Amino acid sequence: DSASEQSMTEVLSRLDDVIGLDDAKSFMRSLAAQLQVNMERKEAGLPVGADSSLHMLFVGNPGTGKTTMARLVASLLKSLRMLRLGHVVEADRGGLVAGYAGQTAIKTRAVVESALGGVLIVDEAYALVEDSKDSFGREALDTLVKMLEDNRDDIVAILAGYPNEMHRLMEVNPGLKSRFPTTVAFHDYSAAQLMAIADKMLSEEHLTLAESARSSLALRLERVAKADDKSGGNARAVRNMLEQAKRQQALRLVAIEGKKSAEQLVLLTEEDFV
Repeated sequence: DSASEQSMTEVLSRLDDVIGLDDAKSFMRSLAAQLQVNMERKEAGLPVGADSSLHMLFVGNPGTGKTTMARLVASLLKSLRMLRLGHVVEADRGGLVAGYAGQTAIKTRAVVESALGGVLIVDEAYALVEDSKDSFGREALDTLVKMLEDNRDDIVAILAGYPNEMHRLMEVNPGLKSRFPTTVAFHDYSAAQLMAIADKMLSEEHLTLAESARSSLALRLERVAKADDKSGGNARAVRNMLEQAKRQQALRLVAIEGKKSAEQLVLLTEEDFV
């Protein structure tokens, strides 16, 4: 069907626009190809191997584009008519676990139900079960797994988080390995990729950088790329820096009397990056 093909082509072209994330992109392209060939085999009356689970793990530091990629997975699966709605629901421990007995299963069930027809991404999934005494977290995980099983043709779940912690989650919960057979790695961005992300964000907001501001931002992004602590790093750090610069620009501009020129309104200067 050309409408379906067209939208798949659009999804793959959106994928091409994503900066970095080479492993995740090549996984997406191979998944798209595999699903398309399966559809063509069905149409030709040929047998298709048992449907393997599409649930997956996204492992990487914060700000490495995991949610962006989850949205693309949802769009891709909708374009291939494998998901009815193709929306994305984001959740974490706080959204799934309640503070007292019996409530967690209800809370988890409601979140999964809201994601039916689409993709559920559970961020910092390793925090779901903190230790062997964490009965609420265990209840959330068990409820999640059962609901995914009961609705296997109507939802795709992605567990996301730091590499080491996600590895530990799988070790402690061996039943998850077979249910989440695919692991996609999200690598940290280089300084050059962070600058490309900044340029993309700026152009979306019709903002430009003065040369001195560009040099100042480039130095900061090199520090972000080299930092050991990645908790607020990667694309998140870029967004935060630009938000701060926009506030500084606003303060600088309101201090200037009279009407500002379009050029003044779009320019971020070095002093905006304090």
